[in-house]
Amino acid sequence: MWMGGVQCQYLKSRDTFPPIICSAIMDLKAAFVIVCLFALAITSTEAGIPKCCVTTKKDIPVRVLLKVQRWEVQRSSGACDIPALRLYVRDMRKPICAPLRVKTPLIRLHMKLKQNRQKATY
Repeated sequence: MWMGGVQCQYLKSRDTFPPIICSAIMDLKAAFVIVCLFALAITSTEAGIPKCCVTTKKDIPVRVLLKVQRWEVQRSSGACDIPALRLYVRDMRKPICAPLRVKTPLIRLHMKLKQNRQKATY
């Protein structure tokens, strides 16, 4: 039967424990801190990974182009391999990857829509 013990400096209680328990508590605390640091490192690096288009869609219907809310140009000189136009379409979760040649017709289409809206308000 265990008779003596030490006051564990890692706990805030005044109870005494065998030395092996004190070291086990410290090991658990260290393991918990390490797990938390790994979780933090994993979540913070996901934000740093660029979202790149790997392929582009050949044919994009005009009705889809009409729903484009915004777009971003992806350059091949950066972290991504191919140049592309990332189209963020209303009611779609993921952006559509389009070839860069879609940008000019898309701009013209949106300018035409803007002009039609302005004419309708007068």
